[in-house]
Amino acid sequence: MSETNDHAGQNYPGQDHPDQDHPGQDHPGIIAPPPLIALGGVALGFLLDRVLPAYLLGTVLSPWVRGFVGGVLIASGAAVAIAAAARFREAGTSVNPWTPSRQLATAGVFQLLRNPMYAGLLLLVGGIGVAFASDWTVVMVVPVALILHHGVVLREERYLEARFGDTYRRYKDRVARWGLF
Repeated sequence: MSETNDHAGQNYPGQDHPDQDHPGQDHPGIIAPPPLIALGGVALGFLLDRVLPAYLLGTVLSPWVRGFVGGVLIASGAAVAIAAAARFREAGTSVNPWTPSRQLATAGVFQLLRNPMYAGLLLLVGGIGVAFASDWTVVMVVPVALILHHGVVLREERYLEARFGDTYRRYKDRVARWGLF
């Protein structure tokens, strides 16, 4: 079940607009599409493996173990992200961060963490790194997480708080950002 708010569709004049950098635009103004950020981390990880190979995962874990652990991480990440996208559709809002949020998605996986799609992307990046013995791709989970946090999540939170007010603040108080904190 998703919560709705009377502020949906409200225009935000001047400083009261959720996106302070782009007044008049009803979206959070994120720095890049989150899947592109994750893909960049994977690509940079594979590039660094070619330039500065560490050979740690390939040495410590057998191909079967890497495949199993990586596969579990990839499947888990995909499942969480797909479940979250389905909840967005059920709530009548778009997963596209450049369209206005119509309603808050607070049911299903959103009862456990506020950013399941981004958590899913991080699991995917880590799983790809493990499965392909890409040490640097596993390391890239940290910068990808930081970029998602500062360039996407915090901007979205500011936007949602301005858009949905106390309803979103109560949701933030109830549900951890990343599930654990």
